[in-house]
Amino acid sequence: MKLPDPTAADRLDRLVKAALKAGADAADGVEFKSISQGVSYRLGKLEDVQRSESEDLGLRVFVGRQVAFVSSTDFSKDGLAALPERAVAMAKLAPEDKFAGLAPRDKLATLFPELDVDDPEEPSTVLLLEQARDAEGAALEVPGVTNSEGGGAEYGRSMVTLATSEGFVGGFSATSRSVSASVIAGDGTEMERDYDYTQARFGADLEPAAEIGKRAGERAVKRLKPRKAKTQSVPVFFDPRVASSLLGHFAGAISGAAIARGVSFLKDRLGQEVFSRGVTIVDDPHRRRGLRSKPFDGEGVANRRTILIDQGRLTTWLLDSASARQLGLQTTGHASRGTGGPPAPSTTNLFMEKGELTPEELMADVHDGLYVTELIGMGVNGVTGDYSRGAAGFWIENGVIAYPVSEVTIAGNLKDMYRKLTPANDLVFRHGTDAPTIRIDGMTIAGA
Repeated sequence: MKLPDPTAADRLDRLVKAALKAGADAADGVEFKSISQGVSYRLGKLEDVQRSESEDLGLRVFVGRQVAFVSSTDFSKDGLAALPERAVAMAKLAPEDKFAGLAPRDKLATLFPELDVDDPEEPSTVLLLEQARDAEGAALEVPGVTNSEGGGAEYGRSMVTLATSEGFVGGFSATSRSVSASVIAGDGTEMERDYDYTQARFGADLEPAAEIGKRAGERAVKRLKPRKAKTQSVPVFFDPRVASSLLGHFAGAISGAAIARGVSFLKDRLGQEVFSRGVTIVDDPHRRRGLRSKPFDGEGVANRRTILIDQGRLTTWLLDSASARQLGLQTTGHASRGTGGPPAPSTTNLFMEKGELTPEELMADVHDGLYVTELIGMGVNGVTGDYSRGAAGFWIENGVIAYPVSEVTIAGNLKDMYRKLTPANDLVFRHGTDAPTIRIDGMTIAGA
C-alpha cells in the first residue's frame, strides 16, 4: 500500500517502538492531518473566507491490561520524545481494564482496496466563491424568497495514518466538497426557512450550485402559511432528508458498547426480526467515492460490506475489539477513533435498501397523514426506544400532499416503528447515512 504520508508513518513507527522500549507491552499511534477552506456569500456579498490546517497525533500504550492515551500537536523532536515515557508512566497508574488491548493480529488488514476518495484537484478560492454566489443567487430569484442566511461552498482534505506494535502500518487520504444554500420566504410574522445542499468526495460529482439554490428557495416558499394538525394517529412519511435519522437511532442501538452495558432497546434481539421483512440495511466501507469510505477501521482491522438487517432480521452488532471482548465475540471492523481516547464502534456508509413502490404509490391509500421534512429536538430514549420529536412538513389528504403543517410532535416507540416501516424506491446516495422515503403506520401526532 502506498502511504499518502510516509513521514507520518515513520513518525508513528518510531513513537510505538519508543513506547515498547519505555516499558509498554503494546502500543499504537494515529495521526490526522487536515486542510479545509470555505466561502460564504450573503445577500449578494462576500461574507467570509476561511482556510485552516491542522495536524495532531495520539499514542496509546498498554502495560498489561492498563492503558493510557497521550496526544500532541507539537511535532518537534523534543515534544515527541517526551510522549512515550509519559504515556507509559500514566498507564502504570491507571486501573486495569480486562477488555483493553490491540486488535487481534489475524484481524488486521493486509489488502487495501482502492476507494477513489481523494480528488487530486483542489478548488481555487475563486471557484468556491462562484459556487456560493450561484447557490444563493438562484435561491433569491425564486418568487417569494425575501431573505437569505447565505450560500456556502467548502473543500476539505484529510490524511489518516495508523501504526501498531503488531506491525500494522496503513493510511489513506480523502477529500470532501460541498455547496449549500439557506433562505427565508415570506415576511413579518409569516416567514419560513429551508435549505438544500450537495456534498461529494469529488468536485465533479457535486450537483450544480444553481440547482441547490433553486431547490432551497422553492422548499422555503412551499412552507409558507402552515396549518396546525389535530392530535390523532395516522401514517407518517419521512422525507429522505430526515429518514436517515431513523438509521442513526438504529446504529446507536446495535453499538457493541451499548449492548455490553445493557442500555439498548435492541439488546436481546440479535437474530430476530426487528424490522418488517422487506427491509435490508447495509454498512459499506468500500463504496467507491463514498463519503465515509475507508480501507480499514480505526484499529487497522480489515473492514467489509456488512448486512446489518437482512429482510428484517438483525444479523450482527457493531463491534470494535474492546466491545467484542466484553461480549465474547470477534470485532466486526467498525472501530472509529480520535487521538485522545479509545476506539468506539461506528458505521461508515450506512444505508437502507430501496423498496418497490414510489413515494406516490406508498401514499396513494392514505386518507390523512403527515409528510415530515424537518425534525426538531432529540427526544429519543436509546434504552426504551421511546420516540418523541417536534416536526414540520406537509399534510396528506386523499393520497396527495395538500398543505404545509408545523408545530406538531410525532411520537411512538422505535421497536414498533421499525416493524411498521415501509421504504419507497427513491434511494439516492447523497450523504454518509442514506435512506429512501419511509412510511410508518400508526404513529401518534400531537397538534392543536
